[in-house]
Amino acid sequence: MNRELKRVSIVVMLMFVALLTSTTVIQVFQAESLSADSRNTRTLYDSYMVERGAILVAGTPIAQSVPTEDNYKYLRTYSNAALYAPVTGFLPVNGAATGLERALNGELSGTSDSQFFDQMNSLVTGQASKGASVEVTIDPVAQQAAWDALGNLTGSVVVTEPKTGRILAMVSKPSYDPNLLAVHDDQAVTDTYQGLVNDPGNPLINRSIDALNPPGSVFKLVVASAAIESGKFTPDSAFPNLPTFTLPGSSSVVINSGGGTCGSGDTVTIATALRLSCNIPMAELGLQLGATAIREMAEKYGFNTSYSVPLDVATSVYPTVLDDAQTALSAFGQYEVRATPMQMAMVSATIANGGVQMAPNLVEEIIAPNLSPLESFTPKTVKQVISAATAATMTQMMVNDVADGAASNARIDGVNVAGKTGTAENATNEPYTLWFTGFAPAEDPKYAITVLVEDGGGLGQKGYGNLLAAPIAKQVLEAVLNK
Repeated sequence: MNRELKRVSIVVMLMFVALLTSTTVIQVFQAESLSADSRNTRTLYDSYMVERGAILVAGTPIAQSVPTEDNYKYLRTYSNAALYAPVTGFLPVNGAATGLERALNGELSGTSDSQFFDQMNSLVTGQASKGASVEVTIDPVAQQAAWDALGNLTGSVVVTEPKTGRILAMVSKPSYDPNLLAVHDDQAVTDTYQGLVNDPGNPLINRSIDALNPPGSVFKLVVASAAIESGKFTPDSAFPNLPTFTLPGSSSVVINSGGGTCGSGDTVTIATALRLSCNIPMAELGLQLGATAIREMAEKYGFNTSYSVPLDVATSVYPTVLDDAQTALSAFGQYEVRATPMQMAMVSATIANGGVQMAPNLVEEIIAPNLSPLESFTPKTVKQVISAATAATMTQMMVNDVADGAASNARIDGVNVAGKTGTAENATNEPYTLWFTGFAPAEDPKYAITVLVEDGGGLGQKGYGNLLAAPIAKQVLEAVLNK
């Protein structure tokens, strides 16, 4: 009898231990991740019972909670809604939050681990709980300038601070009004959301971080970096200056933009190929480098890697398996190479920062309800992607590209602008994707910028990077340099 009682006691004790362990794991170690899980609708509804923290730009709320008299205690409201929608996202009553509302839900709702003592204090004192506020790195001058410069075009503008990684502007068009998705009416939210989903302009997509497009000639910066960094090539390394180039093992022919050779002469240098944005010499260079060398440099810059800012950024792609023909195409940003504006912004910012890549970041500070800082931004070095010498060489070639090359529409009087345009092909007969990426002032870079214009800017295959993307970059850079 005692033996049976002993066994039962052991089993019961083990069950209590298992229960205590699982409860501890859930409540202590998994609490924040479970709270932030978009499938946890209970947490989302509970978050309306506390005053959610504000999202701030230069100290001014762009998202905040205001008291209501309905069944929910607070209503989430957004200022300059369409302008900042890619940053804030929205908090619906019947679905998953997006943007910073989702990425920092724990902090904004007051349920993060860093606010544990505030939660305990509320329980003890009976005072109403309140979430932390989030000050973002966005510069309102840069954001507004990017919004205005992009106009009615479909695309994105990203501005960063090369030395720190701060994201100063993140604009995506077309945009939407998050207020319409935050109302306390399930059916109205559902109808609005479905309308946005069905909109052919895809306004819910944050093109700065979600849109993957062929980068075209802006990817030549990666290939030129690989060439210079290898020590086997210099800007003066020359290749046959051909009017057409038949891809190895294929009948497909590569031509330069506008047709003909890349300038005059029987040979053409890397510097000239970059300045005039020629495809054939870059294809020849790509074949000499090989896909492995190009991929390794692309991955140093951030391709094939997932990261967050803390918004999740779609993974830019350089293919893992390529034959010679595909390698040649990839060397000028075609075939299956895909990039987000944020990724190309990282390429330019890294070159601007002497080859040192800084982690891009959208959050300046997280502020407790008592206004004490819970977390402050600290610049984080990711890696030395290229040497300072290679970065200086790349910078000079990019300056030449703007001063006397294919990116001439980004020129600013009295300022040395470094830049590269891109005009990327999509499927046959589809509009081109247009790009500009660069930084200024070139000798002491304060701003790096990437512009994406989709759908050919309404010009189909007649639009090109220097015609539409470069002037946008110029307008934004002028605004931030003159503020």
